[in-house]
Amino acid sequence: MAKGSESESDSNGWSRARGLVVKTLVLIGGAILIKRFTKSTTRWDHARIVARSLSGEKFSREQASRDPDNYFNIRTLTCPAADMVDGSKVLYFEQAFWRTPQKPFRQRFFMVKPCPKDLKCDVEVSSYAIRDMEEYKNFCDRPRDQRPLPEEVIDDIAEHLTTIHLKRCERGKRCLYEGSTPPGGFPNSWNGATYCTSELSILKNNEIHTWDKGYDDDGNQVWGVKEGPYEFKSAPASSFNGMFSPLNFPPSQPMEKRIEGSFVLQEE
Repeated sequence: MAKGSESESDSNGWSRARGLVVKTLVLIGGAILIKRFTKSTTRWDHARIVARSLSGEKFSREQASRDPDNYFNIRTLTCPAADMVDGSKVLYFEQAFWRTPQKPFRQRFFMVKPCPKDLKCDVEVSSYAIRDMEEYKNFCDRPRDQRPLPEEVIDDIAEHLTTIHLKRCERGKRCLYEGSTPPGGFPNSWNGATYCTSELSILKNNEIHTWDKGYDDDGNQVWGVKEGPYEFKSAPASSFNGMFSPLNFPPSQPMEKRIEGSFVLQEE
């Protein structure tokens, strides 16, 4: 009789021990999961997210269809070009009309990195002129072995043009990041301007909104679209819908005249 009681006591003890072990493992596993999901995003994480969102092929086709009087059907193409020693990402960027992607009218290097700690922003996106733009035409479309090498890219970064400071968007807004150039913008002399400003918003699905404007000494806007930012959306590589739309054919009046109020061909 005593043996039976002792055996039953041992069994209960082992059951309690197993229960404690299982509970401990569950608590430890839960703590690890919570730590993983609540891990804060670092400054460099934000920079990588922005660089990735800027990259790829995007179009303003939908916007041009809605408002062809004020917006062109523009193709933008951006891809990684080099990494700086400090970790900054250098991207090559070009814009062209949909019907002539091989003839970009705007070419830039973007440098993406975390904002300096003394500024109240998350990511800094600076644009630079390219020393030899002809050498970089259709850079992203070429096989990698036919592109300038990363060290050549770094050597070809020329004049600083603008810097945009991006902040994470507040909850409930459509955007992920948004920002603009500092007050007063940056020097610019195209079409009678003395300075220019830029605004940038990054939305979900890698959608990008950009608004570049030039002003004279009196504060009058002398270039750039006035109605609102350009909206660039990613499109499947196999999407050729609208290829033969009137939006994709040469306008009847000179391109330089029509583009004057919308985009800067090359400010340098």
